[in-house]
Amino acid sequence: MLAPLLINLVVACIAVCLTINTKEEIVKVAAAFIAVISLFLCLFFAPWLVKLLIVAIPLLWDKLKPQNLPE
Repeated sequence: MLAPLLINLVVACIAVCLTINTKEEIVKVAAAFIAVISLFLCLFFAPWLVKLLIVAIPLLWDKLKPQNLPE
């Protein structure tokens, strides 16, 4: 599962670079679409621990932020 994940990440990075650097609108839209699809596929190919962290961090964000201590 590591090889498809890495290939997919490379495709997503290239698509993001194309989206940022190109002047053609059709190419920008197509590259952005490919980048979004590739990032969702990366979630599919990611190991369980990475998926768990992606879900747990937003849920536990308030508990992870440092609390303001009274002076």
